[in-house]
Amino acid sequence: MNTCLPAKESLSMKAIVLLSGGLDSTVCMAVAKEQNCELYPLSFNYHQRHSVELDSAKSVAKHYNVKKHFIIETNMNEFGTSSLTDLDIDVPTNNITEAKIPNTYVPARNLIFLSYALGYAEAVGADRIFIGVNAVDYSGYPDCRPEFIKLFQDLADYSTKAAIQDNRKIKIETPLINLTKKEIVLLGNSLKAPLQLTHSCYSGTDKACGVCDSCLLRLKGFEEAGISDPIKYK
Repeated sequence: MNTCLPAKESLSMKAIVLLSGGLDSTVCMAVAKEQNCELYPLSFNYHQRHSVELDSAKSVAKHYNVKKHFIIETNMNEFGTSSLTDLDIDVPTNNITEAKIPNTYVPARNLIFLSYALGYAEAVGADRIFIGVNAVDYSGYPDCRPEFIKLFQDLADYSTKAAIQDNRKIKIETPLINLTKKEIVLLGNSLKAPLQLTHSCYSGTDKACGVCDSCLLRLKGFEEAGISDPIKYK
């Protein structure tokens, strides 16, 4: 359903897109573009191990010829506890079946990112926030679940001037949340998303490691989709 263009004669609506530079966020960007949204990508430099993903985010934003790509810098690395922000903690490899939440979880990351996105949406007059969370082929992060998104939507409806005074609720869009990684790859391919520009690996190297959770899930998706992954691996 076209949520950003309510009528054929209407102008496109503004949409914030949380863009990491990875597979899911790039496909999410393609979905927003397909729905004729005016794209406002938002990325974060949180001193992540895999900051190379920001180069991918810049390339994806350039591909879609956006007016502005906003990159926010935070010091979430000061929290510690995550292998994505603490170089002294090893990124787990060769295991996407373990039930417990892996150490790649960054405390409250999506809550923080969505809060920034909500403020940005209110500031620029956007009616949608797109986030590429997935609760099927994923690492079990609690802030990727439908329950979390629902509760954040409730919060958004009661925490902005746009909603309370202007009667303009900002909707959180999660078009990938119930898709398998195979379905995400197929969707991105059908929308001609620039998958060759994406970077999903947690290792922090230019070439993907092929053994971290993110790489394994990505490779699984491309293999099941019958499509060759266009990025380079070690």
